[in-house]
Amino acid sequence: MTGQPLAGVSSLKVKLGLLVVVSVLVTAGVAVLGDTAGVPLWLSLPVTVLIALAVTQLLAAGMIAPLRQMTEAARRMATGDTTVRVDEASADEVGDLARAFNTMARDLAAVDRQRRELVANVSHELRTPLAGLYAVLENVADGVVTPQDRSLAVALVQAERLNRLVGDLLDLARVDAGRAPLDPVPVPLAELLQDAAAEVGVLDRSVDVQVEVRPEGLVVRADPARLHQLVANLLDNASRHAPAGSTVHVSATVHGDRYRLEVRDHGPGIAPTDRQRVLERFGTLRAAEGGGGTGLGLAIARWVAELHGGRIAVLDPPDGGPGALVRVDLPVEATARAAGPDDDPDDVQDGVPDGVRDADAGTRLVTARPLVEETLGRFWPERDPRPRPGLLAGAAAVGVLAAALLPDLGLGTFLVLLAAGAVVLAAAWSRRSPALLTGAVLCFLLAGTSVLRDADWVVVLALVVGAALCVVTVTATRTVPGTVLSGLAWPVAGLRGLPWLGRTLAQLTGRGRGAAVLRTTVWSLVGLVVFGALLVSADALLARWADAVLPAVRTDTLVLRGFVTVAVGGAVLAAAYLALNPPPVDRAAARGPSARLGHRFEWLAPVLVVDGVLAVFLLAQTTVLLGGHDVLRTTGLTYAEYARQGFGQLTVVTALTLLVASAAARRARVDDRLDRLWLRISLGLLGAQTLVVVTSALHRLSLYQEAYGVTRLRLLGGVFETWLGLVVLAVLVAGVRLRGSWLPRFTVLTGVATLLGLVALNPDAWIAERNLERYAATGKVDWDYLAGLSADAVPVLVELPAGQRACVLTGDDGAPVRWQDWNLGWARAHAALTEAPATGVPAVDVRCADTQG
Repeated sequence: MTGQPLAGVSSLKVKLGLLVVVSVLVTAGVAVLGDTAGVPLWLSLPVTVLIALAVTQLLAAGMIAPLRQMTEAARRMATGDTTVRVDEASADEVGDLARAFNTMARDLAAVDRQRRELVANVSHELRTPLAGLYAVLENVADGVVTPQDRSLAVALVQAERLNRLVGDLLDLARVDAGRAPLDPVPVPLAELLQDAAAEVGVLDRSVDVQVEVRPEGLVVRADPARLHQLVANLLDNASRHAPAGSTVHVSATVHGDRYRLEVRDHGPGIAPTDRQRVLERFGTLRAAEGGGGTGLGLAIARWVAELHGGRIAVLDPPDGGPGALVRVDLPVEATARAAGPDDDPDDVQDGVPDGVRDADAGTRLVTARPLVEETLGRFWPERDPRPRPGLLAGAAAVGVLAAALLPDLGLGTFLVLLAAGAVVLAAAWSRRSPALLTGAVLCFLLAGTSVLRDADWVVVLALVVGAALCVVTVTATRTVPGTVLSGLAWPVAGLRGLPWLGRTLAQLTGRGRGAAVLRTTVWSLVGLVVFGALLVSADALLARWADAVLPAVRTDTLVLRGFVTVAVGGAVLAAAYLALNPPPVDRAAARGPSARLGHRFEWLAPVLVVDGVLAVFLLAQTTVLLGGHDVLRTTGLTYAEYARQGFGQLTVVTALTLLVASAAARRARVDDRLDRLWLRISLGLLGAQTLVVVTSALHRLSLYQEAYGVTRLRLLGGVFETWLGLVVLAVLVAGVRLRGSWLPRFTVLTGVATLLGLVALNPDAWIAERNLERYAATGKVDWDYLAGLSADAVPVLVELPAGQRACVLTGDDGAPVRWQDWNLGWARAHAALTEAPATGVPAVDVRCADTQG
């Protein structure tokens, strides 16, 4: 019931109605709350969807599970497994169907068990009397012995035993309506043991059976047929495993109101760890030693002993010698009772009534695989399905920390990223490797950008690249398609990890600790708020510390921080699951040989076409370089305009040529010598021309910057194009030996290193320096653009004369900020403004108007 909130509702229609109503109300409430509090749409939308899915999943838990369980149970029952059961906790129509299904399963299991027991018991019981009867008749027919009273009497005994067995079969046929009776009568024990020993002699087991009864005239009250069955099975088992020419001892002694039967042989014995198992059905151990047997003899003996109210055990011989000792303790006065066929040695244990034990003996509840497991499990198997409450708690803690320190970038961002990285690294730590540790260090450096620079654009870029690097690292991908799929795996992990999240929550609450954890959390928060508020109001210094550490709490900010908690906590939990169970993103790439094309022209022709187009482009570039302004005059463009027109396109061309090279390398048959030659020629030509394209693009960008100055976008475009050129050069190196497995990681690592180099360059300060140099040389500058740069540029701009400084610095750059918003760029700007003179170097009057050319 705890896993099914609506289990008590007796109608499936009512359940569905409640599910729809509650889900709609929760979704609408969260959406209205976010809109009222001014939460951005990009944050409120995913959080609202996430909460709606969580509520729906919670309420719908168990509604369809019994149907899925019945489907799985029906599949198993079709293969002969009748021990499966389904959950029947629900009170609706599905629960009624589950209860009817379990009743049917129990009936089928009972019929199947009775059938198997009948076949096993009959086959075992028929073997011994038939073997004895066959031996006597064969000796008479062969003339070994002559028909006489003794031999005919032995044959008659075996025939009578077969007749009794037929009677037992009639008892077993009354399983549903009757019970096999136990009819105790006075039995001379010595005579019964002698008759059982004589049967062993008839079987010609080459052993002697020695019978000892104390007192000699011992008479017990028992069912003679059942007791003979017990002794005969014990002697049959002992004589089968005893060495030829040895003696099997059977004794009976009285101990108070009980008597003890002991059968001792001198065979190999039974190990202590196996003694309980040999008393179970099909529990024979010594068949492999040449003894044969079906493993039912001792099990039937145990059944008879417990039917009489006694017990049986396998012990060490008292003298420490070889062999096995089977001891049976029985009451001297057995009471009559109707013992059902279910009273077999496998079912009557520890005094538990057989009817109760057999109702669901050996059954197991079928757990249907969640829908997510069935749909995504085939492509994304779980490596570590164990619940991890620590990861869940860590993700929740990161969400709370983010709500307290975000959304502004700075030291608080770094602390949140550090905590999130610790959770993800803990999830992936069992698969630690040099690649994982290297990726962790690089992610740490990228996260450190938030405390190093004040420029939001470079910080956000570094954080996005850091997130991508984190995903690529935990998935351990080595291919280009795997790298792309890794980026898609993070959001999908939020869906794939739902069953794992359910198991983790069940472990937290399934051991009686859920209420305790909730109570502890609530009382701890109450104590923190009450005592904290009282002490803060009582001490001014403590209040100042609290104001500096704790975020400002208002209704709107409280709602925003709630959305941040859910969003960040969910993202970290999805990343932790991704690290714990990374998907096999390289599986498709591993099937590379199957993707090879059969004909060379299928990949060679497109590559040669691209080579030809690039050759025409390079011819045009050469014409422009040689003809200069005279050639451009025909196009009506200046050098700057010409450069601006083509840089973006050339960057796209560079990226596309890399894709062409990757596709051709995957499609070509590298096991063919001629294919390898053509691959080297065509891709070598493609790479060489692409390097010229990269050079042309960078040259155009340089011309454009000379004409219009340096901006963030132009700087970033130049860095990106330079990195693409480095990748093209690496592709050329890999093409020499046609081995490029190292290229994806090289591309990722060099991209991260390039970005870290950009961060170390302090781009806003570098942009300010280049524009001021251009201003000094040409008198052209965009003051508005310089004024929009971040605090990173202040140490450069503060060196301007006072009149010009006023155009770009408003005085707000040194305003104090909260500690979580601190970064090195702001600290350096604040120090530079503090140390700058009140008036700069005298200069002519400069109006803050753009003089951009």
